[in-house]
Amino acid sequence: MAKILLIEDNEMNRDMLTRRLEKRGYQVVVSFDGPSGIAAAQSQKPDLILMDMSLPGIDGWEASRQLKASPETAPIPIIALTAHAMAEDREKALAVGCNEYETKPVDLTSLLAKIETLLSGPRA
Repeated sequence: MAKILLIEDNEMNRDMLTRRLEKRGYQVVVSFDGPSGIAAAQSQKPDLILMDMSLPGIDGWEASRQLKASPETAPIPIIALTAHAMAEDREKALAVGCNEYETKPVDLTSLLAKIETLLSGPRA
């Protein structure tokens, strides 16, 4: 069973994604802000991270940068989750190290396809 770290400050989004991912057999670990998300990635060693980009404390952009800069967490794929739907935002997410990008509200079918693709691929 793959372990997914969901870093999301919005309770409704957190609950919805957690329920839907667990229903599909994923183990979900939840963090509420950037600093706790970075700590959870280091301690929990998830197979994949779903990163809200608008987080309190340290935003998702900086949290992704830090995770990709650390040899311990750099191989973990990150999918950016954001309400920002501009092409520049996708490029910015990829530039800070995110492997994929999904706009909110989340299209679950699209997100699951991205999760499955990243989990089946080689770790960088």
